[in-house]
Parts: sequence; C-alpha cells; structure tokens
Amino acid sequence: MLLSRAADALYWISRYLERAEHTARLVEVRLELGLDRQAKSGAWSFDRLYTALKVASPGLPPTSAAQLVEDLVLDVSNPSSVAASVTAARENARQVREEISSDMWEQINAVFLRLNEMRAEGSWSGRPHYVSRMVIDGIHLFEGITDATMGHGEGWQFLQAGRFLERASATAALLEPYFRDDATMLPAAHVEWVGLLRSCSALEPYCRCYTADLRPERIAEFLLLNSEFPRSVRFAAARLESAVRAIAQRTGKGSGARSLRLAGRLHASLDYGQVDEILSEDPQAYLDGIGRHCTQVHTALYQQYLTYPIESALPT
Repeated sequence: MLLSRAADALYWISRYLERAEHTARLVEVRLELGLDRQAKSGAWSFDRLYTALKVASPGLPPTSAAQLVEDLVLDVSNPSSVAASVTAARENARQVREEISSDMWEQINAVFLRLNEMRAEGSWSGRPHYVSRMVIDGIHLFEGITDATMGHGEGWQFLQAGRFLERASATAALLEPYFRDDATMLPAAHVEWVGLLRSCSALEPYCRCYTADLRPERIAEFLLLNSEFPRSVRFAAARLESAVRAIAQRTGKGSGARSLRLAGRLHASLDYGQVDEILSEDPQAYLDGIGRHCTQVHTALYQQYLTYPIESALPT
C-alpha cells in the first residue's frame, strides 16, 4: 500500500503541473488575441484572464505582454504563477523520487531549470509567447513520459486524480466570465469565443463537431458536456471517478468510499446534464457548483487517504 506521504506528493505533482499548463495556455492565447488589435482598443486588457484564473489583479495591472508574462509566468513570489506551480511540483517530485521514474524526474527538472534560466537571462522579453509554449510543451511531455514509464498502480492513480480534479475545476472557472450574463453572449464577441475555445485547445475539435459556426450554447455544451474531448468538464469528471474508484479498490474502501460517491455524483450530473437547461436557469450557479463539488471530492480524498488518523489504519 502506498504511503500517505507519497500519495499526497503525487497528487499535488499533477495538480500543480495541470495548473501551470492551464495558466500558460491562457496567457499564450490572451497574448495572441492582442496581436491584431491596436493599443488604443484595449489590446492588453487582461481583466478576463485574471477572472478566469480566479486570481486577484495586481495593484498596477500589466500594460504589456512582457509585464503579463513576468507576473503570471515567471514571478516565483506570486503563488498563482506558472513558475511557482512548477517549483512546487518539482519539490513534491523530489520527495518521492523512489515512486516516479528517472525520466519523469529529469523532465520536470528540465522545465524548472529552463524557467529559471529564462528569468535570469532576461532575454525572453522579446519573445514572451515562447515562454508559455515552452512550459506547455514541457508539461505535455512530462505527462506522456509518466504514462509510458510509470507503473499504472496506486501512485499513478493519485496522479490521475489530481490532474483531472484540477482540470474539471479550472475549465468550469474558465467558462464563468463568458456565461455571466446575456451581454457576454452577443455575436460581437466572436473573437472572445474563439479565444475561449483556443484556451482549452478546443477550436479544431469544436469545428469538427459543429463546423465553424460559433454559438455560445454549442461552445458551452462542448466544453461542459462532451464525453470525448479531453478538456471538457464531463471527460475530466469521468477520469476523476475512474481514478478514485481504482484507489478505493486498491485500498479496500470499495464503493463505500465517500470520495468515490462524490466523484460519481459529479460525473452523473454531467452525464445527464442538458445545456439548454443549464443556460436557461443560472449558468454561473451551475459552474460555481462544479467548483464546490470538486472541492468536496478533494476534501474527501484527503480525509480518507492522506490525512486520516493512524488509528483508522490499524487492524481491529
């Protein structure tokens, strides 16, 4: 049986890396959305980005691409930055070197060192997009290496649980600013709908499913309820339930595990969800509910597998 200390570190490795990749991708898309806009049109207005990440805007908001990258990607003192998340993931990986493969450690260390080099050199300011792309590619490579070189046992399942719990919560939070009120659903915001899809690497998959006709209700359905797209909330919830079920079975908890019941309830609510009902009632409340449900699953996982009292693990 995996030690709770090791399970905790593996769980947070994937959560931190998923968070870093998500932030880097949103930064990359937001920068590209400003390329074709004139400065006076608010090209470098990043309010929607900070809202989607649930991060408080700094006292003096960024006024350039370089400032945004400095704040949300490279500033280690900012706990919401990519660099801070990668640093935390690497520290957790260092603590469980015996549980992960050498290739995994080398890759996460490579991303960490490259970010430090960029910050020290200062040469990145002329190509801010490169910083985000390096992080995204590096974390994708880590995930592929993990699947290919680590045994798919209990430790791997904790990695999966952390990754998809973070993904479900992050995607729901990303959708909130776009479905807050009717004003955000006007056709005039076409470029923002493209940006939303690209923020989830979903523009091409969406077009294959619905053609290039961008409709808010279809975008909501695709990112919330599609069962095949890897970054939809429903897909993430299904993978989360699968990982929690495997953990429960391996630890002898079975179907009675509270975390499994909560994960299954989240998955079921998305399986049977209807986008027209979600949008006609209160979409923001629905998305907030997904975030709260993810928090409940996290709390249950911690209580059952990571911070349980020692007496509960002793034979009776």
